[in-house]
Amino acid sequence: MLNTRAAGGGHRNGAWPRLALAILPVALVSVLGSWATLPNIPTWYAGLAKPPFTPPNGVFGPAWTVLYALMAFALWRVLSAHPALPGRGRAIALFYVQLGLNGLWSWSFFAAHSPAAGLANILALDLAAVVTVIMVSRIDRLAAWCLAPYLAWIAFATYLNAGVLVLN
Repeated sequence: MLNTRAAGGGHRNGAWPRLALAILPVALVSVLGSWATLPNIPTWYAGLAKPPFTPPNGVFGPAWTVLYALMAFALWRVLSAHPALPGRGRAIALFYVQLGLNGLWSWSFFAAHSPAAGLANILALDLAAVVTVIMVSRIDRLAAWCLAPYLAWIAFATYLNAGVLVLN
């Protein structure tokens, strides 16, 4: 396994751009997702039948805050890996693809009021996130472990989305 430190010590030039490329897209997806989600929670979402084990609404915000922070940290570690590491570019590209699918889910499920569209989206997200973690693990094991809670959460979110679809 290649590691950011062993494979070239990371690169020092452009520390701020790497930090921005890790934090800003994750923060943007968080904000855009909130815009689609928050107005629909007390209205449309409140009227839906939910599957067993659906957490209270107050759990989602703190959970996503932690998950997005871990995601940004993981991406920063991969961006900080030596640019010549094999697979680094692919891991970064896949991270951004799954991040886009993550943001799109809020719009397809909440804004469009479509559990079916949400489920189609989250199944693609699940696949993209698993492949991303595999690719990231080849670059930086700690970064991959930081994405593990995210994988668990979106798997749980897939169950919740499917349950809402079936029950409504």
